[in-house]
Amino acid sequence: MASNAFAGLLNSSADRHSLLDDAQGIVAGSMLAVLGVTLLSGAGLLAGGTAGLAFLAHYATGFSFGLCFFVVNLPFYYLAFRRLGLAFTIKTFAAIALTSVMSEFVSGFISMAHVDLIAGALFGGLVIGAGMLALFRHRASLGGIGILALYIQDRFGWRAGFVQLGFDGIILALSFFVASPFIIACSVLGAIVLNLTIAINHRKDRYIAM
Repeated sequence: MASNAFAGLLNSSADRHSLLDDAQGIVAGSMLAVLGVTLLSGAGLLAGGTAGLAFLAHYATGFSFGLCFFVVNLPFYYLAFRRLGLAFTIKTFAAIALTSVMSEFVSGFISMAHVDLIAGALFGGLVIGAGMLALFRHRASLGGIGILALYIQDRFGWRAGFVQLGFDGIILALSFFVASPFIIACSVLGAIVLNLTIAINHRKDRYIAM
């Protein structure tokens, strides 16, 4: 009986991910997010969402990005639990924890000696967007604005990518206090690429697995 129950957790179907599916999706999505953040950070760029708030806190205080990212997301867990359920909250917490921890150590394995600003924005935004897509499709997120954007999409049908783009514009506007106009312009480009990737590729009516 126990072996059958365990096998059931590993067997996916057309409309439901298995536990193993979710685990690899969360790990892969977190790894892609860390790689994208490394590209943005290597170019000295900012991001939108809670990652953008974490970048602002990192540049302003000197605390590590991983620590800032984890702390900034703490208030959003209540919204995730109340509106999107316990399973979503647990998977999101796992993704945020993985991203925060890997961000602390990735510099020891990947060195970005030079990253062009525009290339960093394009590739960084695209890679983070791909990571978030992987997380969204396993009913997880990178927290914060992503949680709010998913809730608004589920509740009102507004595309999560466009919702997040609006919030990102506000966050990047705050960046004028810590960055030059050109840095901010390139950061906006990265945010546009990230959110268009999500808006074009993430739709509830196209991807139904839970």
